[in-house]
Amino acid sequence: MPGKETKNDTPHKGHRDRLRSRFIEHGLESFNEINALELLLFYAIPQKDVNPIAHELLDRFGSLDGVFAASHQELCSVKGIKDGTAALIRLVPQILRKSKVAVANEMKTIRSTKDAGNYLLPRFMNEEDEVLYMVCLDTQKRVISCTEMGRGVVNAVSANIRKLVETALKQKASSVIIAHNHPDGVALPSAEDDAVTKQLRSALSLVDIQLTDHIIVAGDDYVSYRDSGMFDLFRW
Repeated sequence: MPGKETKNDTPHKGHRDRLRSRFIEHGLESFNEINALELLLFYAIPQKDVNPIAHELLDRFGSLDGVFAASHQELCSVKGIKDGTAALIRLVPQILRKSKVAVANEMKTIRSTKDAGNYLLPRFMNEEDEVLYMVCLDTQKRVISCTEMGRGVVNAVSANIRKLVETALKQKASSVIIAHNHPDGVALPSAEDDAVTKQLRSALSLVDIQLTDHIIVAGDDYVSYRDSGMFDLFRW
């Protein structure tokens, strides 16, 4: 009968039950990456030994982080992974990101670089594209808005300066913070980043809006123009 457990399924069922029980009692602390990935795959692939699939995923993508960063198409290229399983794998980091962004959004004011990092970093979690955000603040450093201003170009921070200024004016911002990521690099500003930062700072000053900071993100690391003293290098 369809769905009926056979004799050959019994060892797999026992393994599944043991892993689930370990997780319920102790969480993932004692799990290696293979076991953790197996546990996730249980919920998409019933009645099958998923251990070889977990091994293949980690061999192909190098780590759990690599698995979760893989595209839907890349995941489906692995034997045993179909659309539903790929969707489940990609869902995990995106739910985590959404949760972290929701926590960050509870911040009502940004008064320091640490505040800015805590507010902005979750938005770049598992991002494959280069993305530019602009945070608009009022005179009390309260957050008015956080807007995605560019995505998927060679250098997202090269978004139209006029568009950034118009958005800040529309939001009635007293000051702004911009942040963008280097998905495949390090959190160090490029010469182009320097040039655009200087242009934007100058353009905003003409309408009495302060560019408080420009933050470069790479993974869990970030560099602040303000804290690093790079703003002081600009000459008007």
